[in-house]
Amino acid sequence: MKNILLCTTGATPQVLTETLYALHTQGKTFPDEMFVITTENAKELLVQGLFVEGHLQTLIDEYSMPEVVFDESHIWVIGDENGKPLIDAKREEDQAHMADFITSKVAELTADENCAIHASIAGGRKTMAFYMGYAMSLLGREQDALSHVFINDEFEFVPDFYYPTKEDNWIEGKGGQKLNTKDATVTLAEIPFVRMRKKFEGDLIGQIEQASFSKTVAMMNSSDQAKTAQISPTAMTLSVHGVDIKLTAKELALYQYLTQEPGKTVTVDRQFVESVEPSKAYLSIYSLMKGDARVYKTFGLEDEIAWNTGELDNLKPMEKEFVQPIRTYINRKLKEKLPAGIFEKVQIHSKRISGGNIYWIDEDLQVTEIFHP
Repeated sequence: MKNILLCTTGATPQVLTETLYALHTQGKTFPDEMFVITTENAKELLVQGLFVEGHLQTLIDEYSMPEVVFDESHIWVIGDENGKPLIDAKREEDQAHMADFITSKVAELTADENCAIHASIAGGRKTMAFYMGYAMSLLGREQDALSHVFINDEFEFVPDFYYPTKEDNWIEGKGGQKLNTKDATVTLAEIPFVRMRKKFEGDLIGQIEQASFSKTVAMMNSSDQAKTAQISPTAMTLSVHGVDIKLTAKELALYQYLTQEPGKTVTVDRQFVESVEPSKAYLSIYSLMKGDARVYKTFGLEDEIAWNTGELDNLKPMEKEFVQPIRTYINRKLKEKLPAGIFEKVQIHSKRISGGNIYWIDEDLQVTEIFHP
């Protein structure tokens, strides 16, 4: 059976050499092959420290370790939905890409029964560690392991420290302090984790392996949750089974407007487009959100002030062309984040009728509004 070390790294590529050192000196199973999940800028640090400066090979030689299959092709750079590499993964949207990428790589590796995965959560951002731990808990098998590596405080985040050397080797530490790498202590702690893989049927595992992180969360939560959704005008989200879907104010207001109509249904016909009541109902919701002021002009108002002061003489009915594009955008975002079965429950349905369209949300869906301070 092949043994694989899977690590996440950020600005400290040293976690890889520290982990190898700890596995070797603590007598644990040593990897035959290694893979690293990281970002574009962190890859440069990794390549510079391990290959260009040669710290990886120096470690292997100094401790007479078995050779490990590892080169630049084993460094997996997290990408977005278009495959564009993430630079530092600081943006909110980057977290979803990071989660999807890590989950898919763990799924890929654990699909091979002839290998054992030792996953390290020592490197990278805290969210990286969380997603790695989550993916291992979801997909890990009996032969797989999860660990973290620790070093003395004085050696932590010191760029020139890669592992404890056998001989004296003085480097500059934090605050200009002189440190001898021979004195460093590295400890690898295995982390017990709940292995849930066997609880799933084979077809569900297949779905998880193909799904995004958010879809996987929704699938897991949907098994024991009722058909519910939460709208947060403050966070501008529609939350379904633990997954937050970001919507614009215009989109969220339309969804909430539909949920407040009788039967969660709106018929956009001649009568609808000749009445200003739908406009009032929609804007009463939209005005509570931080949305684009230009939306008021769509309804014939000069700006938000006109709405707030009740100057509604120029208020226009909601046009047919206003609803359909927004409905499309909402459903596109829901479909991207949710499994097909759950998407069917929460999407905005549409049916063409003579003279217009009917739009509705599943009447059984319980939609509540939540506010954040």
